[in-house]
Amino acid sequence: MSFYVYIIKTVKSKIHKTYVGYTIDLKKRIKNHNQNKGAKSTKGHKWKLIYRKKFISKSDAMSYEYKLKKDKKLRKQILLNISLNKWKKKLL
Repeated sequence: MSFYVYIIKTVKSKIHKTYVGYTIDLKKRIKNHNQNKGAKSTKGHKWKLIYRKKFISKSDAMSYEYKLKKDKKLRKQILLNISLNKWKKKLL
């Protein structure tokens, strides 16, 4: 069984938010967030998956999720890398 740590961001919203979580079923989890069945802080927004990382063990996934939630610099670095990769693709 695989576990995923993911980052989602709001879509078409005046408020720019990100959320970090972990799951075994990414499609179902994103669908739940978008149907207001996800975490309390995600309700009332539409979300898009922007990052995922796969883990074999639940404890490793939970540890990484905790680290991402607490370490704002790491989360910002990941978001910056995602943005840079998008720009690189546009330029090529």
